[in-house]
Amino acid sequence: MNQERYFFDPFKGNTPFNLTKFASVGSLKNVHPRKPNKEGYLVGPAIDLEDIVLLPQSLAPLVLNNLELLNFLQDMYEHNQTIFGLFSDPESPTENPLFLDIAVEMAIGSIIELDSNRYSVLFQVLRRVQFADIAVKGDQVILTALPIRHRYRRTEHLTALKRLVIDQFGEYVDLVDFISEDVSSYVEDTDDPDDLADFIASTIDLPYATRVAFLKETNGVERLHMLLRTLTSEINILKLEEDINNQVQSELDRSQREMYIREQISTLQKELNDGKPVDPAWQELSERVEKTPLPPEAKEAATKELDHLAAISSLSPESSMIESYIEWLLDLPWTAETIDNLDINHAQQILDQNHYGLKKAKDRILEYLAVRSLKPKVSRQPILCFVGPPGTGKTSLGKSIAEALERNFVRVSLGGVHDEAEIRGHRRTYLGALPGRILQTMRKAKTVNPVFMLDEIDKLNADFQGDPSAALLEVLDPEQNYAFSDHYLEVPYDLSKVLFITTANTVMTIPPALLDRMEVIEFPGYIEEEKIAIANQFLIPKQLLENGLDEETLHFTPEALHLIIEGYTYEAGVRNLEREIGTVLRKIARLKSEGKPLPKEILPEQISDYLGPQEFYPSAAEQADEIGLATAIAWTENGGEIMPIEVLVIDGKGNLQITGQIGDIMQESAQAALSYLKSKAEIFQIPEGFFEDVDIHIHVPEGAIAKDGPSAGITIATALTSAVLDVPVKHDVAMTGEITLRGRVLPVGGIREKVLAAHRAGIKTILLPRKNEKDIAEVPPAVLKELNLVPVEHMDEVLAQALADQPVNRKPINQPSRKVKRKSAPPEEAPK
Repeated sequence: MNQERYFFDPFKGNTPFNLTKFASVGSLKNVHPRKPNKEGYLVGPAIDLEDIVLLPQSLAPLVLNNLELLNFLQDMYEHNQTIFGLFSDPESPTENPLFLDIAVEMAIGSIIELDSNRYSVLFQVLRRVQFADIAVKGDQVILTALPIRHRYRRTEHLTALKRLVIDQFGEYVDLVDFISEDVSSYVEDTDDPDDLADFIASTIDLPYATRVAFLKETNGVERLHMLLRTLTSEINILKLEEDINNQVQSELDRSQREMYIREQISTLQKELNDGKPVDPAWQELSERVEKTPLPPEAKEAATKELDHLAAISSLSPESSMIESYIEWLLDLPWTAETIDNLDINHAQQILDQNHYGLKKAKDRILEYLAVRSLKPKVSRQPILCFVGPPGTGKTSLGKSIAEALERNFVRVSLGGVHDEAEIRGHRRTYLGALPGRILQTMRKAKTVNPVFMLDEIDKLNADFQGDPSAALLEVLDPEQNYAFSDHYLEVPYDLSKVLFITTANTVMTIPPALLDRMEVIEFPGYIEEEKIAIANQFLIPKQLLENGLDEETLHFTPEALHLIIEGYTYEAGVRNLEREIGTVLRKIARLKSEGKPLPKEILPEQISDYLGPQEFYPSAAEQADEIGLATAIAWTENGGEIMPIEVLVIDGKGNLQITGQIGDIMQESAQAALSYLKSKAEIFQIPEGFFEDVDIHIHVPEGAIAKDGPSAGITIATALTSAVLDVPVKHDVAMTGEITLRGRVLPVGGIREKVLAAHRAGIKTILLPRKNEKDIAEVPPAVLKELNLVPVEHMDEVLAQALADQPVNRKPINQPSRKVKRKSAPPEEAPK
């Protein structure tokens, strides 16, 4: 069925409307509801009110712009006839909207022209009707509806309900300011439940969903119950709003009153004190600014901010920000410093007392003291960077340096810092701004020349908030840090007297520009002998004290410490060693608390009872010479390790496969070693086309551990040569060095750790690059006595030392037998 819908703009409900503008409002009383036809139906024209819900007993002006509709309404108005209003069902689909089952019958008041295209029409809603049918005749929509009639018995319940609703409505009117008190009087004179409920509902402000529900409910008593619940809820909300408003207004009035009184007092005080405020906090800051020896720039900034503070109210938020800034200026050390103890013997005693080994680091500090004792004309603080594995004493050595110099010691951990403002601070325009960590730590130091440790400098991060390592360039540059600029302070601060010491586990992640400003001192991992000495001198006495056993004569045998180091720890430092020693002593402390006898010494047999089964097993050299197996020596953060390299030659198509979680650099070393071997095919009498008929598989065991670096180059070349020529490699020989395509052996790092690892594994001969001979001086003499260190420059020398026999020709797949000369030959013709 086709339906023509009339659209109009809704009248803004919060705009006041003066009924006196409508000359014919009184004439609405002459309009009577339609009478039913013979079948009992009401039939008449209708308009679509869409989502504007009008309730009976209400007057509503609506704005229309449809001229045809206006003409029609004008005609209905002149003949005192009613019109039906239809409402869209909010639950119906948007693309095919339906009407509610309930419509309303309305009388039309006057029509007023607002402008050239808009008119205001006054409607009075007379009653509800039940939607029955709808039809379209020409340009009109004709509604067929049924009248809704209810009869109510006068019961005590109904009387009580009406009184409650009227009382609640009266209280509601008292709480709002948009309903006249005359309306309350009218409500009290209304007796019919339908009229009472509809009139009150049309008067109060209801949400759209509530108005729809109220319109659809045809029983007046039920509408009174709905109205009572709605009025009760609205009254509670209005009371709460009033309480909140009164509380806020009271606080505001009190605050304004206090501010007014304070301003009056401040004005009187200024007049009595020559224009200066008499606020105790301001007076205290002013006295501190006068007494504190500040540089000219800081003095000027403090005085300027102090004058600004005097000119604003103490209740202003800016007041606390200015006070905080002045206090930071006054709390920072500008001139206070400690006097260095330049006694080298005293420093040597302190360093040796607290630390074992670390000769390089100790010598550098003693050199610094020696130079300072000579009072050079140009003095510059060194920027030291201690680099080494965890647990090697980097941070604790910094504390010992401060103790030896008799300076204050402060420390900042930079691990995970990713914001430049952590170093330089935030600008004062930000709420809660503070100086960066550098100046915050200087405030704690209380002197201008502390020992300042920047821990974990290799773990700085950079993101969209800036690069903190770039901010450290100024801090760690002696040419710039005499005028360090912090964003919060905005006054140059002198850091040139600070002894900065940074720590890192590796220099690989430190930006080159920052690394260039620091003097790197490497902390090598401790060897077993050093760990045993550290345990006896430092760790065991410390743990005895911490576990309440300091009065007991208890000691560990060297064999027990050896077992703990090799079987229960795997580290370059001594942190885990200290933990394991602490575990043993806690077990003994429990025995003491239980009154049981205590052991006087800890033996190797007892270690498993205290610490459980052995966790680590040290690597050992091979027991026999094997073909295609050579031993490399690797450096790790936990010290040195021996690393067997296996090579297998099988039928194939000339492929090279490398396994064992090998990095790119190590793969390139394998390619270089194979190319070297191919270049020597004629000398080794390897048949032509041999490498095209075989696959070569290189494997480095312990595949779960990533491996990389060039130092295994000569080892891979040796294992390849052994596998191709069927010559075994000596099991007691280990080697390290980078290989070139021409067979030259290049130097590598970590010689000390590698030599010690080979010694622990039972290796007797070590081949190392000749250019690494200088590093042998770092190896303990006791170890050197038990090893045969052979410097090499070329792979010919390596093969001569590593192969167990003269090269013997292997019988290649699908190739005739070949003979290899067994007599010795010059290096350029055959390996020695």
